[in-house]
Amino acid sequence: MNTDHISVNTQSSIRIEGSRVLYFDPFKITAASGDADLIFVTHPHYDHFDPESIANISNEKTVFVVPASMAKEAGKVVNGRQLLVMKPGEDLTVGEIRIHAVPAYNKLKPFHPKRNGWLGYVVEMDGTTYYAAGDTDALKELESVSCDIALVPIGGTYTMTAVQAADLVNAMRPVCAIPIHYGSIVGKAEDADIFREKVDKGIEVVKK
Repeated sequence: MNTDHISVNTQSSIRIEGSRVLYFDPFKITAASGDADLIFVTHPHYDHFDPESIANISNEKTVFVVPASMAKEAGKVVNGRQLLVMKPGEDLTVGEIRIHAVPAYNKLKPFHPKRNGWLGYVVEMDGTTYYAAGDTDALKELESVSCDIALVPIGGTYTMTAVQAADLVNAMRPVCAIPIHYGSIVGKAEDADIFREKVDKGIEVVKK
Protein backbone atom coordinates (compact mmCIF):
# COMPACT_ATOMS: atom_id res chain seq x y z
CA MET A 1 0.00 0.00 0.00
CA ASN A 2 1.38 3.44 -0.89
CA THR A 3 2.25 5.40 2.25
CA ASP A 4 4.44 8.10 0.69
CA HIS A 5 1.91 10.72 1.82
CA ILE A 6 2.47 9.80 5.48
CA SER A 7 5.43 11.01 7.51
CA VAL A 8 6.37 10.45 11.15
CA ASN A 9 8.52 13.23 12.53
CA THR A 10 9.27 11.72 15.95
CA GLN A 11 7.31 10.01 18.71
CA SER A 12 3.65 10.17 17.59
CA SER A 13 4.11 13.29 15.44
CA ILE A 14 2.35 12.27 12.23
CA ARG A 15 1.57 14.17 9.03
CA ILE A 16 -0.84 12.82 6.41
CA GLU A 17 -1.29 14.68 3.15
CA GLY A 18 -4.32 14.16 0.91
CA SER A 19 -7.18 16.43 -0.07
CA ARG A 20 -6.49 17.94 3.36
CA VAL A 21 -3.33 18.05 5.45
CA LEU A 22 -3.74 16.28 8.78
CA TYR A 23 -1.37 16.37 11.74
CA PHE A 24 -1.51 14.18 14.82
CA ASP A 25 0.37 15.15 18.00
CA PRO A 26 2.79 17.54 16.26
CA PHE A 27 6.09 17.59 18.16
CA LYS A 28 9.52 19.08 17.46
CA ILE A 29 8.43 20.63 14.17
CA THR A 30 10.65 23.64 13.52
CA ALA A 31 9.65 24.59 9.96
CA ALA A 32 6.92 27.22 9.74
CA SER A 33 4.75 25.57 7.09
CA GLY A 34 1.33 26.82 8.19
CA ASP A 35 -0.21 24.02 6.12
CA ALA A 36 -2.36 22.18 8.68
CA ASP A 37 -6.05 21.82 7.83
CA LEU A 38 -6.72 19.70 10.92
CA ILE A 39 -4.60 19.12 14.01
CA PHE A 40 -5.48 16.19 16.25
CA VAL A 41 -4.12 16.02 19.81
CA THR A 42 -4.49 12.73 21.69
CA HIS A 43 -3.57 13.99 25.17
CA PRO A 44 -1.74 16.87 26.90
CA HIS A 45 1.70 15.36 27.61
CA TYR A 46 4.51 17.56 26.29
CA ASP A 47 5.56 15.16 23.52
CA HIS A 48 2.01 15.14 22.13
CA PHE A 49 0.80 18.67 22.86
CA ASP A 50 3.59 21.02 21.78
CA PRO A 51 2.39 24.64 21.39
CA GLU A 52 5.52 25.68 19.46
CA SER A 53 5.03 22.99 16.83
CA ILE A 54 1.33 23.81 16.63
CA ALA A 55 2.16 27.47 16.00
CA ASN A 56 4.52 26.48 13.18
CA ILE A 57 2.03 24.36 11.26
CA SER A 58 -1.31 26.09 11.90
CA ASN A 59 -3.05 28.94 10.11
CA GLU A 60 -6.17 31.01 10.71
CA LYS A 61 -8.42 28.27 9.24
CA THR A 62 -6.90 25.27 11.03
CA VAL A 63 -9.41 23.10 12.89
CA PHE A 64 -8.30 21.53 16.16
CA VAL A 65 -9.61 18.24 17.56
CA VAL A 66 -8.79 17.36 21.19
CA PRO A 67 -10.11 15.26 24.07
CA ALA A 68 -12.89 17.01 25.99
CA SER A 69 -10.83 16.83 29.19
CA MET A 70 -8.14 19.14 27.77
CA ALA A 71 -10.45 21.73 26.21
CA LYS A 72 -9.36 24.52 28.55
CA GLU A 73 -5.61 24.20 28.00
CA ALA A 74 -6.07 23.63 24.27
CA GLY A 75 -8.24 26.74 24.05
CA LYS A 76 -5.27 28.90 25.07
CA VAL A 77 -3.25 27.58 22.12
CA VAL A 78 -6.11 27.54 19.61
CA ASN A 79 -6.61 31.26 20.27
CA GLY A 80 -10.11 31.67 18.88
CA ARG A 81 -9.89 29.22 16.00
CA GLN A 82 -12.27 26.28 15.66
CA LEU A 83 -11.85 23.80 18.50
CA LEU A 84 -13.73 20.50 18.49
CA VAL A 85 -13.73 18.31 21.59
CA MET A 86 -14.46 14.60 21.65
CA LYS A 87 -14.95 11.74 24.06
CA PRO A 88 -14.33 8.03 23.38
CA GLY A 89 -17.01 6.61 21.10
CA GLU A 90 -18.04 9.93 19.58
CA ASP A 91 -18.12 10.78 15.86
CA LEU A 92 -17.59 14.05 14.01
CA THR A 93 -17.46 15.18 10.40
CA VAL A 94 -15.33 18.11 9.24
CA GLY A 95 -16.06 18.79 5.58
CA GLU A 96 -15.49 15.40 3.97
CA ILE A 97 -13.26 14.14 6.82
CA ARG A 98 -14.97 11.62 9.10
CA ILE A 99 -13.61 11.20 12.62
CA HIS A 100 -14.29 8.55 15.25
CA ALA A 101 -12.72 8.83 18.72
CA VAL A 102 -11.53 5.68 20.48
CA PRO A 103 -10.10 5.23 23.99
CA ALA A 104 -6.38 5.45 24.72
CA TYR A 105 -5.25 4.49 28.22
CA ASN A 106 -3.07 2.24 30.35
CA LYS A 107 -4.64 -0.74 32.09
CA LEU A 108 -2.22 -0.99 35.01
CA LYS A 109 0.43 1.70 34.51
CA PRO A 110 -0.36 5.16 35.93
CA PHE A 111 0.70 7.34 33.00
CA HIS A 112 -2.53 7.47 30.99
CA PRO A 113 -5.54 6.81 33.24
CA LYS A 114 -8.80 5.75 31.65
CA ARG A 115 -10.69 8.39 33.65
CA ASN A 116 -8.93 11.19 31.69
CA GLY A 117 -10.79 10.30 28.50
CA TRP A 118 -7.74 10.63 26.28
CA LEU A 119 -8.05 9.52 22.71
CA GLY A 120 -6.93 7.75 19.62
CA TYR A 121 -8.52 8.78 16.33
CA VAL A 122 -9.93 6.83 13.39
CA VAL A 123 -10.04 9.26 10.46
CA GLU A 124 -11.38 8.65 6.97
CA MET A 125 -10.04 10.83 4.16
CA ASP A 126 -10.14 10.26 0.40
CA GLY A 127 -11.49 6.74 0.82
CA THR A 128 -8.71 5.61 3.18
CA THR A 129 -9.17 5.12 6.92
CA TYR A 130 -6.29 5.87 9.29
CA TYR A 131 -5.99 4.92 12.96
CA ALA A 132 -3.64 7.07 15.06
CA ALA A 133 -3.56 5.33 18.42
CA GLY A 134 -2.07 7.93 20.78
CA ASP A 135 -0.48 6.57 23.97
CA THR A 136 -2.31 3.40 24.86
CA ASP A 137 -2.01 -0.20 25.89
CA ALA A 138 -3.34 -2.98 23.66
CA LEU A 139 -6.95 -2.73 24.79
CA LYS A 140 -9.64 -5.29 24.06
CA GLU A 141 -11.98 -2.54 22.81
CA LEU A 142 -9.43 -1.53 20.17
CA GLU A 143 -9.42 -4.92 18.47
CA SER A 144 -12.62 -3.96 16.64
CA VAL A 145 -11.12 -0.78 15.13
CA SER A 146 -11.58 -0.93 11.36
CA CYS A 147 -8.90 0.88 9.34
CA ASP A 148 -6.69 0.61 6.29
CA ILE A 149 -3.57 2.01 7.96
CA ALA A 150 -2.84 1.65 11.67
CA LEU A 151 -0.21 3.84 13.35
CA VAL A 152 0.48 2.24 16.71
CA PRO A 153 3.00 2.88 19.53
CA ILE A 154 5.54 0.12 20.16
CA GLY A 155 8.07 1.60 22.62
CA GLY A 156 6.75 0.12 25.85
CA THR A 157 7.13 1.89 29.24
CA TYR A 158 4.25 4.34 28.64
CA THR A 159 2.47 2.33 25.94
CA MET A 160 2.18 -1.20 24.61
CA THR A 161 5.35 -3.04 23.64
CA ALA A 162 6.26 -4.10 20.12
CA VAL A 163 4.91 -7.61 20.73
CA GLN A 164 1.67 -6.32 22.27
CA ALA A 165 1.24 -3.84 19.40
CA ALA A 166 1.70 -6.64 16.88
CA ASP A 167 -0.95 -8.72 18.65
CA LEU A 168 -3.36 -5.78 18.48
CA VAL A 169 -2.65 -5.18 14.79
CA ASN A 170 -3.14 -8.87 14.05
CA ALA A 171 -6.58 -8.67 15.69
CA MET A 172 -7.51 -5.45 13.84
CA ARG A 173 -6.38 -6.69 10.41
CA PRO A 174 -5.47 -3.39 8.68
CA VAL A 175 -3.89 -3.43 5.24
CA CYS A 176 -0.79 -1.67 6.58
CA ALA A 177 0.74 -0.94 10.00
CA ILE A 178 3.22 1.81 10.83
CA PRO A 179 5.06 1.68 14.19
CA ILE A 180 5.39 4.96 16.14
CA HIS A 181 6.49 6.18 19.58
CA TYR A 182 9.89 4.47 19.66
CA GLY A 183 13.53 5.28 19.07
CA SER A 184 13.41 8.71 20.72
CA ILE A 185 12.25 9.20 24.31
CA VAL A 186 11.47 5.51 24.86
CA GLY A 187 11.87 2.36 22.84
CA LYS A 188 14.77 1.15 20.73
CA ALA A 189 15.11 1.24 16.96
CA GLU A 190 15.17 -2.56 17.04
CA ASP A 191 11.62 -2.58 18.40
CA ALA A 192 10.40 -1.91 14.87
CA ASP A 193 12.10 -5.10 13.71
CA ILE A 194 10.45 -7.08 16.51
CA PHE A 195 7.10 -5.56 15.54
CA ARG A 196 7.58 -6.50 11.89
CA GLU A 197 8.48 -10.08 12.81
CA LYS A 198 5.39 -10.53 14.98
CA VAL A 199 2.85 -8.95 12.61
CA ASP A 200 1.07 -11.49 10.43
CA LYS A 201 2.52 -11.81 6.93
CA GLY A 202 -0.71 -10.66 5.30
CA ILE A 203 -0.33 -7.21 6.88
CA GLU A 204 2.26 -4.85 5.41
CA VAL A 205 4.58 -3.14 7.93
CA VAL A 206 6.17 0.17 6.90
CA LYS A 207 8.84 1.93 8.95
CA LYS A 208 8.85 5.73 8.73
